[in-house]
Amino acid sequence: MTIDDIIESFALIDDWEERYRYLIELGRDLPPFPEEARIPENKVEGCASQVWLDIHTDRSNGAPVLNFVGDSDAHLVKGLIAIMLALYSGQTAVKIRRTDALDVLDRLGLREHLTPQRSNGLRSMVARINSEAERALAVA
Repeated sequence: MTIDDIIESFALIDDWEERYRYLIELGRDLPPFPEEARIPENKVEGCASQVWLDIHTDRSNGAPVLNFVGDSDAHLVKGLIAIMLALYSGQTAVKIRRTDALDVLDRLGLREHLTPQRSNGLRSMVARINSEAERALAVA
């Protein structure tokens, strides 16, 4: 599922309870998170829930491309991870650095419908992804 698919689906759903259910379904569709990746280095700090991001950089075609898998112990947060993966995973580090996640979240109407804790956690995920993109570019 692409970020455009998610934005389109959100536009078709008027009720926020239904949008939350859709987010939870997105989280359920995430690929399984490998148990061996549940290590402190993959844990995202600043999230109220347990959140892990495992990030792999592919340099086989020149420009570094970052691929992510993620998981959380909270159903709604897993849905937010699914949005972040749709937005960032499989993208070049340069594109990741140029992508404004807050703009996308505003287009989805999410920022005003998340608790401050969830918003902080989402910002922590975005910061972690951007940090990994910067690291990949520094090595490139």
